[in-house]
Amino acid sequence: MNLLIANLGSTSFKYKLIDMSKGECLLAEGLADRIGQESSFWQFARPSVEEKHQGEFVFPTHKKAIDFHLNLLVKGSVLNGLSQIDAIGFKAVHGGPISGAVLVDDRVLEIMEEFSDVAPSHNPPYIHAMKSFRSLLPEVPQIAVFETAFHQTIPWKRQVFAIPYDWTDKLGIRRYGFHGASHSYVGYRLNKIDSNLNKVINCHLGGSSSVCALDNQKSVANSFGMTVQTGIPHANRVGDFDAFSILKLQKAGIDQATIWDKLSRESGLLGISGVSGDIRDLTEKAQNNNKRARLAIDVLVESVRHYIGAYLTVLNGVDAISFSGGIGQNSVMVREMILEDMDFAGIKLDLSKNQKAKDNSEHYLHHSESSTQLWIIPTNEELMVARQSWQLLKQH
Repeated sequence: MNLLIANLGSTSFKYKLIDMSKGECLLAEGLADRIGQESSFWQFARPSVEEKHQGEFVFPTHKKAIDFHLNLLVKGSVLNGLSQIDAIGFKAVHGGPISGAVLVDDRVLEIMEEFSDVAPSHNPPYIHAMKSFRSLLPEVPQIAVFETAFHQTIPWKRQVFAIPYDWTDKLGIRRYGFHGASHSYVGYRLNKIDSNLNKVINCHLGGSSSVCALDNQKSVANSFGMTVQTGIPHANRVGDFDAFSILKLQKAGIDQATIWDKLSRESGLLGISGVSGDIRDLTEKAQNNNKRARLAIDVLVESVRHYIGAYLTVLNGVDAISFSGGIGQNSVMVREMILEDMDFAGIKLDLSKNQKAKDNSEHYLHHSESSTQLWIIPTNEELMVARQSWQLLKQH
């Protein structure tokens, strides 16, 4: 049973081909980046034989990138033909009332379209990719695994906004929570490492960031709200923001379309720094005394610490704090800043271990005197999507 697991961004396409009948064996993986730009980057790998290829190409659309990689799977002798792809799973983002793993049909696409206004950077690429795969592989079933599903266990009192209840009940305006595949994998993995790690706070920090409280591998709180523009400041998306500030912006002569565009594309770390939303650029510039670059990092760190503090209360203490995502796994400085001065909660980072953890693999970071374990856990979202897709296929 070969599952192709697709992970889409507004300008990217990543995938893993997993044989579920052979112990979740990773057959191949690849990516196409900078889709729609003058020059695109592609990568293709077969981990079992340590084979890796990369290069530049022009992908004007996601469909072209998908077609290119499907051909690589055959030319690279991973598959004898595309008929060996049994199903396609998607790490879908926002389906509103749809929860969990569902077979993609016209109704699912319609609902995703309805919620594109609150997930403008995510839903449109997924809708386009689903239609592209349908035209290229019309007989192959597609499964959408929505990121919100993992957070259905969050108590209702932490999902509801203080708004007229009809808006919640009839329009579905509430806290949904996202990054479900990542947070669920980290909870699963930490339990495998130590079955006593039941109360976990995971910090998924990257281009998109969130903090999640897990109790016995179940989500009980998440920093996201109704949309992926909320919570922790992201690379170029705003994070938490006072809705009434929009009145001030409108009075300043800024039209609504511009406000939404800037909040979702030109805010976050990019908006504060004015130079970049990439933590690597900001770290370098901060070290060269760029005050706004340093301020962007400080705001990110302060927001993460705010949620950690809140979730210590939610969980009544914590067994482990973990880091995943590009920033969480790779930024020595950000991890150190987040975890400093938390001795009151039994949290003590080993500075030497943190400094050495630079190879993007699992590491424990806690000091011997720390009563809370501290971990880097590289996430595996595709594996969690594959497992849920596999379960759905078996039911059908």
